[in-house]
Amino acid sequence: MNDPESRLALLRFLERVQERDLARTRRWIADEERRQTERRRGLLARPPAPDWLIERGLSGQEAVYVHVGGCWNAGRRSKGVDRDRARRALADGVKACPQCRPDTELGFVDG
Repeated sequence: MNDPESRLALLRFLERVQERDLARTRRWIADEERRQTERRRGLLARPPAPDWLIERGLSGQEAVYVHVGGCWNAGRRSKGVDRDRARRALADGVKACPQCRPDTELGFVDG
């Protein structure tokens, strides 16, 4: 190990290994930057949340609740609708969500 040429060869080898490691780390950084850019682009491209939701029952046929858009209590079977359709659903007897109170928001008075 005291031979200067073998020590220099080892240092050159270490340099090559570290350059490969640095190149790999830079690829990882570029990949992560690309993923973050795609994630941001995807968030910006999302359609706006609907103002009103109608939640369907287990069968998927009958409407069970009307919700204000973004209601924390809206189930996975909820679909966005416009204001008129939400009002019609309430008029047809679909229950208003007791948490978000869409009937109040829509100015709907029963009877």
